[in-house]
Amino acid sequence: MNDTITPAAYGGEGWQPRLTSTREELGALWAVCGQDSEWRPLKAVLLHRPGLEVLTDDDPNAVHMLAPIDLDRLQAQHDALAQAYRDAGVQVFYVDPDAAPPPNLMFVADLMFMTPEGAILARPASQVRAGEERFIARRLADLGIPILRSIHGRATFEGADAMWLTPDRALVADGLRTNPDGRAQVAATLQELGVETIPVGLPFGAMHLMGALRIVDQDLALAWPGRVPFAAVRALREHGYQVHFLPDEKETRQGFALNVVTLAPRKILMPAGNPVTQRFYESLGIECITVQVDELAKAAGAIGCLTGVLHRET
Repeated sequence: MNDTITPAAYGGEGWQPRLTSTREELGALWAVCGQDSEWRPLKAVLLHRPGLEVLTDDDPNAVHMLAPIDLDRLQAQHDALAQAYRDAGVQVFYVDPDAAPPPNLMFVADLMFMTPEGAILARPASQVRAGEERFIARRLADLGIPILRSIHGRATFEGADAMWLTPDRALVADGLRTNPDGRAQVAATLQELGVETIPVGLPFGAMHLMGALRIVDQDLALAWPGRVPFAAVRALREHGYQVHFLPDEKETRQGFALNVVTLAPRKILMPAGNPVTQRFYESLGIECITVQVDELAKAAGAIGCLTGVLHRET
């Protein structure tokens, strides 16, 4: 080799600089993924079909469940949920853990938060759920989805505590499951993407922001009175949303009537068995597709909690 010629490996002739951004590489080097709203058409989700790990008859409370689980019924309901997504044109992927999973892995929404350029990997707050993020990290990598950040140190963050307000603004709550350090790490990553974070706090006794607020169209949000943060309602109204409060406390609390997933503008997938709330939603022009999840709800979550969003139209 001529000593006067710099090899390509050192920046000489033949060097090919990488000129594209991560967002530009989605669909080429990386899989198509991303989200910058809560209401645009849903394209792909990540689920975990629960198995023997949920059988905790001795003490369900010890693993954050509300009652003993009937596994056959639980799996049948989860299968019906997955089919409801497919029937709505949504692609369904599974975590497919490579080792015995912990009992709460089915609640995939807690374990990631999707941005327009890839996922923020969560760090659950409870020792019972510690390490669940490893299974999600492996699966996201297998699917070709970028992981922009893994929440680390003493920070805790669960994906159900973050929500897109507009493409350049997101709500991030702190409370039981997300601590201030976790919120700060999420905010730092979103800031790199040009997204402003609006901090909101959750009251004692609330699990996640998702449980108190859902956005179903570019100008319509649904909220649980007494649970939704005042700062979140204020931010929504300032950005042109109408906020409607659920009318039936029993259905909201026991029927998980607010634990919905938006399939497309004013079209939702919601838990069956909430007639008062369903009529209320329909009076707002919302199309409701229902699926039975009462057995799944014994594990202290429902449709929104079970669903990791991989891709919405942007």
